[in-house]
Amino acid sequence: MKNIITKFVLFVLLVSAISCTFNNESKDDNIKEIVVFYTNDEHGWMEPTDEFDGAPGLYSSWKNDDAYDGSDKFLILSGGDMWTGPAISTWFKGKPMMEVMNAMGYDLSAIGNHEFDFKVEHLNQQLDSINFPLISANIIDKQTGEIPSFAKPYVILESNGVKVGIIGLSSLSTPYTTFPENVVDYEFTSYSDAIEKYSGIAKDNGAEVLFIIGHICENEMEELVPVAKKCGVCLIGGGHCHKKVLKMLDGILLIESGSKMENYVKVKLQYNKSDENVTIDTYNIVSNKNGYSDTVIQNIVDYWKNKVDDVLSDKIGYCSETIEESSIEMKNMVCDSWFYSFPDADISVTNDGGIRQDIIKGDITLKTIVGLLPFENSIYELDLTGAELLNCIANLEVGGMTTINGNYLADGRQIYSDSTYTVLTTDYLYSRGDNQFSLYDSVPYNTSINYRQPLIDWMKSKNTSSQNPINNYLDSLPRR
Repeated sequence: MKNIITKFVLFVLLVSAISCTFNNESKDDNIKEIVVFYTNDEHGWMEPTDEFDGAPGLYSSWKNDDAYDGSDKFLILSGGDMWTGPAISTWFKGKPMMEVMNAMGYDLSAIGNHEFDFKVEHLNQQLDSINFPLISANIIDKQTGEIPSFAKPYVILESNGVKVGIIGLSSLSTPYTTFPENVVDYEFTSYSDAIEKYSGIAKDNGAEVLFIIGHICENEMEELVPVAKKCGVCLIGGGHCHKKVLKMLDGILLIESGSKMENYVKVKLQYNKSDENVTIDTYNIVSNKNGYSDTVIQNIVDYWKNKVDDVLSDKIGYCSETIEESSIEMKNMVCDSWFYSFPDADISVTNDGGIRQDIIKGDITLKTIVGLLPFENSIYELDLTGAELLNCIANLEVGGMTTINGNYLADGRQIYSDSTYTVLTTDYLYSRGDNQFSLYDSVPYNTSINYRQPLIDWMKSKNTSSQNPINNYLDSLPRR
């Protein structure tokens, strides 16, 4: 009898175990894991540097450390501003960066302000070589009142059996953070209105999970949490301000990776098909400096590196110590170099945003300067009174003058409010609606000289070398 009971108990336990296994499998079938890799403001920084591993390292990290296998379980997303930056991308109007991002398997990108740097015509042409959609729900064609043809307001991606609806947003600052003329035909409308409209449409079309991917800063993401919460959004990805953001607010995850492919955000979430619940399991920012390099991506980078070196490898100077992008020395050098080409001008005015990278220790080439000053901005010559000038230069960089302890020209002469001065600035700054240049001089002289050319010519004139580096000619005194 005892043996019979024992066998019966064992049989019951075995059946229970099998039943439990079946039930667990059934439960697991309803829970789907999605992994998100997120970058923003890549700006053409595909090449490895001394500190970071570039696009080849980033892609290899996904494969080596995150088990990325190219399956649709993984979503690779960008917050926009993909291609304007170093010469390897800028010189070829972003085509190299698009090849790299295609090969890395990006699924979509928000439309950043710098996607318009080469004009809408080029953006439309670029669509033929991009394997993923560009999204923005708040760009409206002024003539048609519709989303323009180069953008999709949202997309629905299938990820591990889950339909993920992703709504795009473009920065409201775009009309003055790219060349204004490039977007004159478009209106950039309310983020909240776009979210409310397209979240409903995405759900009606089957979206089970909702993300917002926008070229927007941290404060803007935070302001959108209430409307995102109301619309059932679980994640907001940002960009534009080049910061690292990783925070949970009222159950919604806000992410931003920084810039230049130096980091990526990794998010793991689960969707339960039974109760339609989204759970964000883990989220972290991963630094792209593990010493990895993917051969396929590196080969693409090398191809374009060789092409840009063929046309921009001429040496124009030597730097004995790195000049940092945001340093006083860099800003002063750029502003002062304009006087080499325009010696009769009194003052030069430019903006921080037009200066985009360090000058690294060693040989300075044309490639260096194109990456430093990557935009197709021309120098304008204006006639302004002292009073008009001072009304225009808030938050800008200046040459030929100082506002410290009074307003003086570089030679020590006082700037008088009723005297007229010859002022150099860029067509970009002149065309912006948030300063007064065009109000004070309605007929500026367009020199048709790119804003980087005077710096190239000035550097060449110094005949610098390791014994006579460009650093000997820098001014470290602040002017504002």
